[in-house]
Amino acid sequence: MLAMRECRILRRSEAFHGKQGLDYFSGISAESAGSTAICMHMLVMPPGAQAQPHYHENHETAIYMLEGEAEFVHGPNLEHRDRVQAGDYIYIPPGVPHRPYNPTGERAVAIIARTDPNEQESVVLLET
Repeated sequence: MLAMRECRILRRSEAFHGKQGLDYFSGISAESAGSTAICMHMLVMPPGAQAQPHYHENHETAIYMLEGEAEFVHGPNLEHRDRVQAGDYIYIPPGVPHRPYNPTGERAVAIIARTDPNEQESVVLLET
């Protein structure tokens, strides 16, 4: 017999500071909704914001840019650079180093989903 599951609605919460160095608004996670295989949060990057180089061990990341533009470097040596804008989808495979940043004068807003239900557990920071 399956355990009773409930749908949950979560209202926008207070921001939390991730170990990558950016501020996120908590959405769906193991802690907030009891999820077991996914988390989803909103990221608002002010002009000049940047994360520390990092990767997510054993977890995929999917991002949808809602507003603005941002850039990110990625790859084993952070040797690739891409610019993304509102309406773009981004896929980051497990274990791929990356560092998002906002070089523009406007804020950038993204929805981030990851196959780790605990947002911060799989974050591995790289030496800078």
